[in-house]
Amino acid sequence: MGCGASEISNSLENSLQPNVKVTVTPSSPSPLSFSNLLNKPFESNRFIPMRDNPIDTNDIIQNLLLIWLDENIDESSNEYLNSIKQLRRTINTIQIFRDAHEFMRYVSNPQNKNWLLVISGALCESVVPRVHDMIHLHSIYIFCRQQEKYEEWANGWPKVKGIFTEITAVCDMVRRSAQQCDQDDIRITGVSSLNQIEPSFMYTQLLKEIILEIDFDERNEISNLVEYARNEKEYVNNKEQRELIDEFAADYQKSIDENKAIRWYSRQCFTYQLVNKALRSLEVHALLKMGFFIRDVHRNIKKLHLEQSKTINASAPTIITVYRGQTMSKADFERNIKQDGLVSFNNFLSTSEDRRVAVSYSSPFISDVNKIGVLFEMTIDRSVSHMPFARISEISWFPSEKEILFTTHSVFRVQKIEEIRANGMNIQQVKLTLTNKNDDKQLQALTKKIRKEITGEGWERMGTLLWRLVYANMGEYAKALSFCEKSLEIQKIALRPNHPDLATSYNNIGTVYYNMGEYSKALSFYEQSLEIQKVALPPNHPDLATSYNNIGMIYDNMGVYSKALIFYEQSLEIQNRALPPNHPDFATSYNNIGMVYGNMGEYSKALLYYEKDLKISQETLPSHHPHLGGSYNNIGLVYDNM
Repeated sequence: MGCGASEISNSLENSLQPNVKVTVTPSSPSPLSFSNLLNKPFESNRFIPMRDNPIDTNDIIQNLLLIWLDENIDESSNEYLNSIKQLRRTINTIQIFRDAHEFMRYVSNPQNKNWLLVISGALCESVVPRVHDMIHLHSIYIFCRQQEKYEEWANGWPKVKGIFTEITAVCDMVRRSAQQCDQDDIRITGVSSLNQIEPSFMYTQLLKEIILEIDFDERNEISNLVEYARNEKEYVNNKEQRELIDEFAADYQKSIDENKAIRWYSRQCFTYQLVNKALRSLEVHALLKMGFFIRDVHRNIKKLHLEQSKTINASAPTIITVYRGQTMSKADFERNIKQDGLVSFNNFLSTSEDRRVAVSYSSPFISDVNKIGVLFEMTIDRSVSHMPFARISEISWFPSEKEILFTTHSVFRVQKIEEIRANGMNIQQVKLTLTNKNDDKQLQALTKKIRKEITGEGWERMGTLLWRLVYANMGEYAKALSFCEKSLEIQKIALRPNHPDLATSYNNIGTVYYNMGEYSKALSFYEQSLEIQKVALPPNHPDLATSYNNIGMIYDNMGVYSKALIFYEQSLEIQNRALPPNHPDFATSYNNIGMVYGNMGEYSKALLYYEKDLKISQETLPSHHPHLGGSYNNIGLVYDNM
C-alpha cells in the first residue's frame, strides 16, 4: 500500500498539472492571476497589477568613468586642480594613475561602466594598443606638448578622438563624450504601425501627461530635490557636484524663473543626470523627486517654442532639418526602428543643426559587435508641428553648440532607413519626420482609450500606470516584479496603511513570485494581503476567499498538504456564506480540496470533492469547456488508484 500510495500521488500530480493547475479560475487551484484581475471590476482594483525591466545600470546615475594616466602629472598644480574641478562637474568618478602597470591591472578587471581615457603622449604608443579594443573603453584623448609627433600614429586607432596641447580642450571633449554616453542611454520605443501599437508604447506616452498634471508645491519640491541629490552616493564625495547642488538650491529658490530649468538641464551636472536616471529607469523615488523639474523643463521648451514660432517671418524656411547621432544595440535597433513605424524618444531629445556634430556622436564602440552607429535625420515642418521643441542657444549653459531640444517622449515617423558611410565606417541613417495631424489624431484616440483605464489623480494615477505596465511585460517576470514594486511604493505614499488596494498589490506581487516558482516569497506577500483584507473588508467578502485560496495553493505546491487543506476549507467556508450555491468559484475550491486529499492518499474524500466540482462545472460551463475534461480525468484517476 505504501508503494502504491507513492505511485498514486505522483500519478495525480503529473496528470493534473497540465489540465488543472495551469487553467485559469474557475477550473484550477491557482492564485488570483492577472487574467482574473482583468475580469474584475476596476473599483476593487484601482491599482492594477504589475519594468526595465530592471536593468543593471538603473541605479547608476551616470554609467561612465574617466581614467587619467600620466607618469608626470602634478596633482598640486593649479592647472590640474582646475581641470579636475571642471571634469567632476560632468563626470562623477575619476581615477588618476601615474604607473602604467597599476593602470593595466585596474582596467583588466571587468568594468561595469563605460570609460574614457586621458593619456600622456609619452605613454600612448605603448598603452593604447593594449587597451584599444576593450569593449567598455569609449574614447581616448592624448594630452601632450607635441601634437604633430603623434598625429600620423593616432590615425590608426579609431578610438583616439584627438591630440590636445591645452587642458581646457581636453575637458571640453571629455564633456562631449560624456554627453554622448548619456544620449546612448536614452530609452527608445517603437511600433511598426498604429494598427499594431503595443500598450507599453501608449503607457510611456501617458507618463509625461501624468507628470505634467501633478500639482507640485514648487518651493517644497526644490528642497526635496536638493536633499535627494545630496544623499545620492555618487555625489556624497564629489565636492564639485555638492557645490552645484548648493548653487541650484539658492538660484532656483530665489526666483522661480521659467528659463532656469533649461539652463540647469543643459549644464549636464546633477540635474541633467538625475532627470536622465528618472526617465530611463522609471524608478519611483527618482520620479517623485525629479517630477517637478521634468515638468519645468517641458514648460520652458513649450514657452520658447511658442515665442520662436511667432518670430518666423515670411522669408524664413518653415522646414528645418536637425540631426542626432548615437549608438544602439543591434537588437534594440531591429526591434524599435521599422520602416513607416513610429519612434518615441523617452527623454528630452538633444539634436543639432550641424550634421557633422551628429555624425561624430554616431561612432559605435569599435570592438563591440553588438553595437551599431545610428544617425537620425529629422525633418521638421515648423508651421504644422505640435510637438514642442526650441533653439536653446541663448539660454543654454553651452551656447556655442546650437542645440535644438525636443520635449520628452517626442514621437516621430520613420520615413527611410539606409546604410551610409561616415567617418570611415558604416552606420545606419534613419530619416524621421514629426508625427502629422493624422498621426496625432490616431494617437490621441488611442491615448484617450487607455486614459480611461488609468484612474485616479496625480501620483495615484502614476501608480495605476505602473501597474498597467505589468500587463505589457507579463512573461518577463523580473520586469513585472519591478513595476509591481514601484507601484506599491507609490501606493504606500498615497493610501492609508489598511487600504484594500494595498492588499491587491501585495496579492499581485505574490502572484508574480508564484509564477516564478518562489513559493516562500509568494507566501509572504499573500499573507500581507490577507492581513490587510481582514481589517479592511467584511468577514464574508469574496476577496478573503481568494486570499485563503492563494495561500492554500502555495502550501499545496510546497507539499504541506495539511496546511493547504486548512486554507482551502477557510476559502470554501467564506464562499458558502458569500456566493450563490452554483457559483463557479465553488468548482475551484472543490477541485483544490479534492487534489489535496488525493495527494494525501485519502481517495474517498478526493472523489467526493471531485464529484462536487464536476456537478457545478456541468451546470455553469459549456459542454466542451476544457475544465470538464480535467474533472472527468481527475475522477478517473481516483477510481484507478482506489
